Amino acid sequence: MKFKDRLLKSAVGTLSNTILSTMPKRFFITREEADRYMKTGDKVFTYEPGEKWTCGFGKTVYTPDDYDRKTYYIAGYDSDNPVKGVLDDLYARAVYLDDNRGNGGAVFCALDCVGISRRDINDIRKAVIESGRLGQVKSINISSTHTHAGIDTQGLWGEKIYKCGKDKGFMESLKEKAAQAIVAAYENRKDGKLFMGHTAVEDMQADVRTPVTYDKNLTRFRFSPYDRSGDVYILNFASHAELLGTTSLVSADFPAYLIKEIEESVPGSEAVFFNGAVGGMISAKEIKKVYRDSIDCEAYMKGFGKQLGQIALSIENETQIEPVLNIKSKGITVPGDNTVLILARYLNVLNNDLMRTEKRNRVCIYSEVGYMELGNKDAAVFLIPGELFPELFNGEFLTEKDSANHRLSSYKKVLADMTDCKHKFVIGLCNDELGYIVAENDFLLNETLPYINKATDDMDRDHYEETNSTGPETGKIILDETEKLIKSVH
Repeated sequence: MKFKDRLLKSAVGTLSNTILSTMPKRFFITREEADRYMKTGDKVFTYEPGEKWTCGFGKTVYTPDDYDRKTYYIAGYDSDNPVKGVLDDLYARAVYLDDNRGNGGAVFCALDCVGISRRDINDIRKAVIESGRLGQVKSINISSTHTHAGIDTQGLWGEKIYKCGKDKGFMESLKEKAAQAIVAAYENRKDGKLFMGHTAVEDMQADVRTPVTYDKNLTRFRFSPYDRSGDVYILNFASHAELLGTTSLVSADFPAYLIKEIEESVPGSEAVFFNGAVGGMISAKEIKKVYRDSIDCEAYMKGFGKQLGQIALSIENETQIEPVLNIKSKGITVPGDNTVLILARYLNVLNNDLMRTEKRNRVCIYSEVGYMELGNKDAAVFLIPGELFPELFNGEFLTEKDSANHRLSSYKKVLADMTDCKHKFVIGLCNDELGYIVAENDFLLNETLPYINKATDDMDRDHYEETNSTGPETGKIILDETEKLIKSVH
């Protein structure tokens, strides 16, 4: 390492240690405070079915109507990118599910945004709980569709790197509208049957970082009410919602057009989309053309969503799911090794809840993991607080030769090996956004400016994702804590 690089590295390290050791007490809270509004779910999973499913759907628009008079920032690609128009609205969509076994129902809400912190999610939970309008509920889960054309909900895309890009009024409105959607889902509940189907989607996804591995499945749950008033579709698929590329138009990206295709094709229906394990980086097949702006991005994005909607409607292998919903969540702490993110918290750009460790120059971030089973082991759903690299789900890690650190992965178990359910999938960016959750044997930082500049390994591969991660230990903690959670309920 050159002398100036050593000097720069030392200066960055000194600055980081100073920030971490002098952060005021107001930045830190207790585990009890962090988990106050997290519903933990079932103590033990049981499989005696209820008599019927109850399901409700609610949605609200939270696109600001003053976007042409006030500055809002698009989140996902470049910073300092003010909104100049609206292509399609941003929604909070929520579904309430209850197996009528007496333990209460569970809520799942999807927000059209790039990501949202657990602190903001807990504000939504608080509003819902304190409204007194939700009845008996055992779990409240809120995730992001990960659109890269939504309004900044994290703070990282403002005018300057040290200025928060979130608008306070917009965030308050988003939380209020999300709470309204959740309450509406409960109040609109009906009795009926639940069906599940899935299909492998060929030739629509891409993985732009090795190992090339991802979940090809589009999973569809369909609730059919006894009164035939309209089905509710719950969809899961893994792909970055970034197909508009660098745009100044607000959009929910392809999930909006997937949902539109279903709702227009099936009169009276409603739909909600939950993204999957998109780290690594899982996106659409033509994403490199989107990056280069060598394609009609708007037409491609709309066509991609429409095609996914048609595929979802074509699923024929549906099976009826018995009324059994088991779910459990637990709080976790993740070391905040990414000093850039901690600095952003110090500057109030981010607002993640932190705890101070025994080492004064190190902090941890409060987050959570969750696990759900539907039916008699028909489906297992992992609720993951960030953009999970798919190999942490399926075990398809890089070899010792091909990984950046030239070693094998050392995880005891990956998610898919923790359950014997027939079908398994991930809901990513769920109840938090911790950024990329990278496999440790391929986690590489820039030697001089870690978490600031991306590293390049000895195979000339870029390691951009690490700069947007909390650190190399996050994957292991999520796997270990999820395994403990699963063992605790069986």
